Amino acid sequence: MKGIVLLGSTGSIGRQTLEVLRAFPQEFRVRGLAANTSRELLLRQAWETRPEAVWCGDGLDANALPPGTRCVDSMEDLVLLPDVHLVVVATVGLSGLKPTLASLRRGIPVALANKETIVSAGPLVMAESARTGTPILPIDSEPSAIWQCLLGEKQEPSRLILTASGGAFRTRPLHELATVTPEEALRHPTWKMGKKITIDSATLMNKAFEVIEAHWLFGIPWERIAVVLHPQSIVHSMVEFADGSVKAQLGVPDMRIPIQYALFYPRRMPNASLPRLDFCSPLTLVFEPLDTHRYPSFPLALEAGKRGGTFPAVLNGADEVAVALFLQRRIAFTDIPILVQRALEAHNPIPNPSVEDIVEADAWARREVLRMVEARR
Repeated sequence: MKGIVLLGSTGSIGRQTLEVLRAFPQEFRVRGLAANTSRELLLRQAWETRPEAVWCGDGLDANALPPGTRCVDSMEDLVLLPDVHLVVVATVGLSGLKPTLASLRRGIPVALANKETIVSAGPLVMAESARTGTPILPIDSEPSAIWQCLLGEKQEPSRLILTASGGAFRTRPLHELATVTPEEALRHPTWKMGKKITIDSATLMNKAFEVIEAHWLFGIPWERIAVVLHPQSIVHSMVEFADGSVKAQLGVPDMRIPIQYALFYPRRMPNASLPRLDFCSPLTLVFEPLDTHRYPSFPLALEAGKRGGTFPAVLNGADEVAVALFLQRRIAFTDIPILVQRALEAHNPIPNPSVEDIVEADAWARREVLRMVEARR
């Protein structure tokens, strides 16, 4: 049985990962679970899966755990457990960086849903993966689609084409965006995701993160990565080759499909609980150019990714706090890119940062955004 450590088990990706694991009880054994909050749900998950150890950022009563399960001091401790064959990193923000590096150092493959890890520390993470020969298996639907399209190809692609749904406000008049509510922004038209990534999909910050992620994961130059809007979210991404051929990965917008692919790689397994595309029913696929006037976060984030150093960490930290402030109704939806841009402009970058430099840049950006918002009052 494959031993699994699941970091971020109570979030959207974590819960869907457990759904897939339940469908294959003879294939996997949960060795460790981690969550920052949601103690009650984490306890229920622990009683169901009976892991060797758990970690909770909010703390847990060890007496409430099932017999044989213990608490550990950090997520990195879970990576060090015996008989671990795959670490699923489904946390939010920079919390996934250190356990990802710990897993790669130990030679344990990482199934990565936490794109902020690659966005903030792409050079460090990919260098560690290359040094130990340990693969990173992308869980996000778009990087997973590119990964699947590239398998078996001997030549480098001429272009990667990521698709974006456009989020909740793809057709909303621009003059109305300043007054949209968190509830409206969270009504994603095709995907069911956590709050942070849903807001990032509405601003297209999420898509810029995926471009940065694809640049590092697949080693493709920035100018050969394109993004198109695809409201149906059926084509998850495409790869164009030198002869003009294009391979696309299609599927129902359901995160359990790329999760299962990463869990079983290189095998594909039947799972009756996963939905299938019905090609005999009416199916329209629309592709549109990306309007950066509607999505100012996209070029802003892409430029930060290209500048490198500690800029991507500042981008990540500033965006996370700005999104949280919007969800708390403390700022407008259109304030998100403004605050992120101002944090980037105020930052004194470090060109070749260490892990500690990246963590500090992320923390500085969070403080800076909060300071700017408080200064408005």
